[in-house]
Amino acid sequence: MIYTGGTIGMVRNAATLALESCDFENLAANIPEMKHCGADIDTVTFEHPIDSSDMTPRHWADMVHIIADNYNSYDGFVILHGTDTMAFTASALSFLLENLSKPVILTGSQLPIEAIRTDAKENLLTAIEIAAACDENGRAMVPEVCIYFHEKLIRGNRSSKISANNLAAFSSSNYPILARTGTEIEFHREYIRTPDPAKPFKANYDMDPSIIIFSLFPGIQREAVEGILSKDSVKGVIFRTFGSGNAPEREWLVDLLSDAVRNGKTIVNITQCATGKVQMEKYRTGRQLLEAGIVSGHDSTVEAALTKLMYLMGQGLSQEEIRRQMNISIAGEITI
Repeated sequence: MIYTGGTIGMVRNAATLALESCDFENLAANIPEMKHCGADIDTVTFEHPIDSSDMTPRHWADMVHIIADNYNSYDGFVILHGTDTMAFTASALSFLLENLSKPVILTGSQLPIEAIRTDAKENLLTAIEIAAACDENGRAMVPEVCIYFHEKLIRGNRSSKISANNLAAFSSSNYPILARTGTEIEFHREYIRTPDPAKPFKANYDMDPSIIIFSLFPGIQREAVEGILSKDSVKGVIFRTFGSGNAPEREWLVDLLSDAVRNGKTIVNITQCATGKVQMEKYRTGRQLLEAGIVSGHDSTVEAALTKLMYLMGQGLSQEEIRRQMNISIAGEITI
């Protein structure tokens, strides 16, 4: 179990009344049931537990190192994480942990462990149970990166945080859940990925964060778009468009996008809608983007599109190869 911080282990500052990260010992003291969960658990704690708002690609690399260094010694891994950026971390790890054959389950809570109505205990104990679960042949039931939260197990790179207040904080809008819990855990095996037995597990560490997320809105001005696309520090753009991948028919917009692509920037089109997919060939307002060289993000979440592009750029691939791999499913993140 890897403790990174987050609401699950926070305590309230008596002076400011704000929630602040504390150490793992405080968390464990409030969950004595961990001793009776039927699994042998070792824990690793970030030297300085953080609020997930402070999560960075460096922290993702730290998690990968911990998992890779201990991969052959454990049946599964549970990561305790703040909810705000949990979907980003789960998406990133799904790409960095290549050909994973063991569960990596992220969980956390909306209420601190010390709160009377805390959701922390159920989330944590069930995440441990899922990470330890095996099929009739002794293989891991869920050999992929997932989020477990409030009775649902979700593929990590299909997850998004949808509520700041509800206990059911996460959703998988474009892919079925992998398991549902009640009195028992009901695994939906037909939706769970299986590793390629001919390939070894591989840990990757490098990501290039030279990316910006850019959303269209009615009345957007040329100066705003030009200011983003002209920056040399921006190598990739997650372009959040309308509907099935549409943008206003403005000659200046298409020209700026075309120039950016010619100058080596990778621009990925994802919809602003909560569900559905990009189909740029469907309408003229989308086809203009296709002709400008924009890459389809299909039914990707913004978290998955961002971290996948970071990952591909971090591998030092050519623009052509990055574009090709954005259009295939690497870790179950898109449906083709």
